[in-house]
Amino acid sequence: MGRKLDPTKKEKRGPGRKARKQKGAETELTRFLPAADDENSKRLSSRARKRAAKRRLSSAEALEMNKCPGAKPLPGKLPKGISARAVQAPGKKGAQSLFNSAQGKKRPAPAINSEEEEEEEDSEEDGVGNQGDFWGSEDSDADMVDDYGADSSSEDEGEELLPIERAARKQRAQEAVAGGQWSEEETDEEDEEEKMSPASGPQKDKIAEDLQINVDEEEHFVLPPAGEMEQDAQTPDLQRVHKRIQDIVGVLRDFKTQREEGRSRAEYVHRLQRDLATYYSYGDFLLGKLMDLFPLSELVEFLEANEVPRPITLRTNTLKTRRRDLAQALINRGVNLDPLGKWSKTGLVVYDSSVPIGATPEYLAGHYMLQGASSMLPVMALAPQEHERILDMCCAPGGKTSYIAQLMKNTGVILANDASAERLKSVVGNLHRLGVTNTIISHYDGRQFPKVIGGFDRVLLDAPCSGTGIISKDPAVKTNKDEKDVLRCAHLQKELLLSAIDSVNAASKTGGYLVYCTCSIMVEENEWVVDYALKKRNVRLVPTGLDFGQEGFTRFRERRFHPTLRSTRRFYPHTHNMDGFFIAKFKKFSNSIPQSQTVFNFSPRKFCSIHPYKPRLA
Repeated sequence: MGRKLDPTKKEKRGPGRKARKQKGAETELTRFLPAADDENSKRLSSRARKRAAKRRLSSAEALEMNKCPGAKPLPGKLPKGISARAVQAPGKKGAQSLFNSAQGKKRPAPAINSEEEEEEEDSEEDGVGNQGDFWGSEDSDADMVDDYGADSSSEDEGEELLPIERAARKQRAQEAVAGGQWSEEETDEEDEEEKMSPASGPQKDKIAEDLQINVDEEEHFVLPPAGEMEQDAQTPDLQRVHKRIQDIVGVLRDFKTQREEGRSRAEYVHRLQRDLATYYSYGDFLLGKLMDLFPLSELVEFLEANEVPRPITLRTNTLKTRRRDLAQALINRGVNLDPLGKWSKTGLVVYDSSVPIGATPEYLAGHYMLQGASSMLPVMALAPQEHERILDMCCAPGGKTSYIAQLMKNTGVILANDASAERLKSVVGNLHRLGVTNTIISHYDGRQFPKVIGGFDRVLLDAPCSGTGIISKDPAVKTNKDEKDVLRCAHLQKELLLSAIDSVNAASKTGGYLVYCTCSIMVEENEWVVDYALKKRNVRLVPTGLDFGQEGFTRFRERRFHPTLRSTRRFYPHTHNMDGFFIAKFKKFSNSIPQSQTVFNFSPRKFCSIHPYKPRLA
């Protein structure tokens, strides 16, 4: 089994050489060192004791030699760095130092941990303590034992260093030499340059001025030639196109000072339109409409916002739960969410989720409805009251209908109508899941609705539109819409809006309101339609009750609209981070339909009496 070690009799040793080299080793090793006045408390190895005896013997011989000045040293090799004169006449001071070293007097621990300084200190110590060994001792070049009881000879140091450590030390030395040569060459080159260019100050100023002139010249953008434009149309470089878009927008902001000589503003605008169509993949018609609608700087922001999907938002179904409880339940399932905003008491915005947000147990139980933030605004503007009769003329897929039902707390009656029987299936499923019980589903064309039933307290009309506000959801809108599609939608919206107004009861004690909304940003589908309804029915516009959003247009290009259109609201993806939307709220003040008045009477007799014809005389 072998001999077992008794831990109680184990001799304590001080740290080794490598531990001493580490930073702050001196302070840590003081715990292991004996007191300065206790010389016998330190244990020495057998080899160290032999060397100490030799030093004592050599010091005694040195003292005898000092007493006899005529004595000659024994033949032998002198150590390196010691001259014969120094050996023959060591002097009184040297003898005293040899005597002190022979007595085993210690030197203080070094304060710097560099290897070179340690070697120098070891050599100095050996020179002081081993002068007696110069007189023929074979171990005269041996190092004395250091303060920590370790052998500090150069041979032992070489053996203790690993090969990689020796290579690293050699590399550091080479780098230090090379760095000194390099710095000397640099200083020589700088001196030569200064001598060769005595008038460097004025030349530098002139070069700086030339550079500034070149920068100023480069800042002015120049339209590319026609050949380059055709090449870009065939094989477009999107990075270059994007850079040119930024340059043209910068020129158009300050056209007077930055335009190119001989170029008109129409040329820059035409080039910008082509580049935007190439970079964002828009059709010429829709992009032209957007350029009429937005300033150029805002247009680029709008186009960029359409390339990013809108945040996922959901609406809490207060018929079954509270927003606080729903948020906590979804957070426990790994959904990262926040309240939608101060304007909504039921909305939540989802940043990311570790589970499918449309298939959680809470969703299947009807605790929430996935609904865009902009789709909640029309219901908030409608502000339904309990026990009212409300018509949702275009209800699919049922998000707004269920929101109306929860605001009414399942009281009153809601008539949810849609012209598409296929889309009504989703309405039925959502209403059952959300626990709505006060809704009737109908399948009629909205334009026939006043003949079917009327007398509603409030009506919500989310009219079919071109979808130019939801391009991020349906990118096909960029290219598949033209002017005929927009005018066709506008005509249908006018008919639906008049039918919705006729379905409202102006004599309602609590209501008589109608909300018209679209997911389009086209003026032809929004302000134009609303202005038409103001002329055709006894209604007026009232504030929507929404404290944010941009005002509607009262004038657009050559068109002029009713001043009360300022109370309508527009929402854009680049400003409100929601789908593009338009909302207008009407108040019906009379159930009668105004008759169209004849402005001109083309009776020949009256026309001639009012405006007699006077032929021109030649």
